[in-house]
Amino acid sequence: MTDTATRDTSAAAGPPPKRSYAKMAADESREDYSLRYAPHSFRRWSPTMVASTALGGIAYLADFAIGASIVFTYGFTSGLASILCAATIIFVTGIPIARACAKYGLDMDLVTRGAGFGYFGSTLTSLIYASFTFIFFALEGSIMAQAMHQAVGLPVEIGYLITTLIVIPIVFRGMGALAKVQAWTQPIWLVGMVLPFVVLAFEAPDTWGAFGSFGGTEGAGSGFSWVAFGLGTGVALSLIAQIGEQADYLRFMPAKTEQNKRRWNLAVLAAGPGWVIIGAAKQLGGALLAFAALEAVGKTHALEPIAPQIEALKPWLGSFALPAAALFVIVSQIKINVTNAYSGSLSWSNFFSRVTHRHPGRVWYIFLNLAIALTLMEMNMFAALNKLLGFYSNVGIAWIVAVAADLVINKRMGWSPPYIEFKRAYLYAVNPAGFGSMVIASVVSILAFFGLFGQYAEAFSTFIAAGLAVVLCPLIAWATKGKYYLARPNPVNGPHVEVPDVTATHACGVCETAYELPDIADCPVQAGPICSLCCSLDAECGDVCRTSPSSAPVLMPMPTVRTD
Repeated sequence: MTDTATRDTSAAAGPPPKRSYAKMAADESREDYSLRYAPHSFRRWSPTMVASTALGGIAYLADFAIGASIVFTYGFTSGLASILCAATIIFVTGIPIARACAKYGLDMDLVTRGAGFGYFGSTLTSLIYASFTFIFFALEGSIMAQAMHQAVGLPVEIGYLITTLIVIPIVFRGMGALAKVQAWTQPIWLVGMVLPFVVLAFEAPDTWGAFGSFGGTEGAGSGFSWVAFGLGTGVALSLIAQIGEQADYLRFMPAKTEQNKRRWNLAVLAAGPGWVIIGAAKQLGGALLAFAALEAVGKTHALEPIAPQIEALKPWLGSFALPAAALFVIVSQIKINVTNAYSGSLSWSNFFSRVTHRHPGRVWYIFLNLAIALTLMEMNMFAALNKLLGFYSNVGIAWIVAVAADLVINKRMGWSPPYIEFKRAYLYAVNPAGFGSMVIASVVSILAFFGLFGQYAEAFSTFIAAGLAVVLCPLIAWATKGKYYLARPNPVNGPHVEVPDVTATHACGVCETAYELPDIADCPVQAGPICSLCCSLDAECGDVCRTSPSSAPVLMPMPTVRTD
C-alpha cells in the first residue's frame, strides 16, 4: 500500500495534481496523526486520562533486569548512586521536552526538527529512537519468553516469535487500542508489582538490611567506586530516550486553560519526566528481588525477572507462585511492547517519509521494527545487556540533552524561535546547533566508551556526551545567530499576532483534506495551503518556497506559545 499520488506527466497546463492516500495511510483511527501535529479536535482525553495511559506504558520489567545487572556488577552502594544519578538527569531533561510535546501536540521527532536539528537533521534521531524501541522490545520480549519457558516449558526461540506476533493486532489499531490495553491491564499489573515486596517484608525482613551491604557478584565490593558509578550510570541512562514514548501519549494532552492548568501541569510532570521516579524504584526493587533469589536460583536466573518473582511469591502462594508470576510478567511485557512497537512504527514512518517521499501507512513499519527486534532476541542480546545499553546511552543522551538545551537555553536567549516549527516548508535541511552538537558529543563519548581516553573517561563517557551537548548546542546557536532555525519566516507566527481561532481548519491544496492551522504551510507551488504531510511527500517542488517566500500567500495567524 503506497502513497497513491497521481502525477500528470503531460505538458498540458492545468491545476497542480492532487494526492490520495492508501486506505491505511488515510485512516486516522490507525494513523493517529502519526506524522503530523495532533489537532485539538482529536485531543479529547482529560489530562488525568492521558497521564494514566502514558504511565501504563512503563510497566516493563527491563527496569528489574537493568537494576539487578547494575547492582550485581558494581555492588549496592555504587549501583544505588548510579541509578539515582541517572534518574535525576533523565527527570531534568524530560521536563522541557514533555511540556513542549504536550503544548504543541507534537511527537519527539517533530519537536526535534524544530529544536535545533532541522528537517533532515532529525532523520538521524529518528533512527536513534527507532533503535531504542526495537532494542527494548527485544529485551522485554526476551523476558516474556523466559516467563513462558518457566511456566509451560515453551522453548525460548518459539517464545520470542509469540511475543513478537501477539502485539500486532493491538498496534494495528493505534492509540485508542493502546489506551484500552493499558486501562484494562492496570489492576493486574499493580497487584503483581506490589505483592512480591509485601511477601518479602513479612517473610524475610532481614533481606532488606543484607541487601545494603551487597558487594555484587563480580568482586566490586560494597564500598563506593567512581569507575563503577560512572559505568553503572551509563547503563541506567540508556533509558533516557523513554521520554519519546511518553511524548507519543503527551501529544494528545488537551489545551492548557485557566480551568485545567493545575491538573494539566501535574499530568504532564507525571506522565513526562515522572516516569523515571517509578522506573528508578523498579530498578532498585528488581535488584532487591534478584538478590533475595540469588542463592536459590543462581546468578543467571536471578537476572531474569521471572525467577525472583517466583521465589518471592512461594511463601504465600506455594505451587501457584509460578502461574501468578508468569501472568504478571506476560501482562507487563504486553503493556510495554505494544508501546515499543507503536512508537517504533512512528519513527520509521518519519524516517522513510523524508528519505523516500512516500507514505504507505504507519502499520507497515510495525513489521520492520518487529523483525529487527526478533532478530536481536534470537541473537540472545540479553546476555550482553550492560555493554549494549552502555553503548547506546552515549548516543541517546547526546540527542536528548541537545533538544533540552535548545528548549531551555536557546529559546530563552532568543537564539531559537519562541515556538517549535516542524514543517518542511520553513526549515533548513540541517541545523548545526542541535545536529552538530549531537554528532560531536556522540563521537567523542563513543571514543571514550571504547577506552581511547583512559579508564575514567570510559566510565564517564555518558557524562562527556551530556556535557558536550549542553555546551555546544547553545554555543553553536549563538555563533550562527540562530540563522539555521528558519529557512524563511512563517507569516502566521509572531508575538505581535492576535489569534482569532487556532482550531479553524484550512483545506490542503494537494490532498484536499481540512487541517488545523498549525499543520498548514504556505506553498507557492500550490498557490495556497499545503498540509505538513503532503509537503513532506512532495519530491518535485524543489523547495522553492525557501527561495521565493514572497510568492506565498498569507494564512490566518497561529499562536506563539513558549515552552517555559
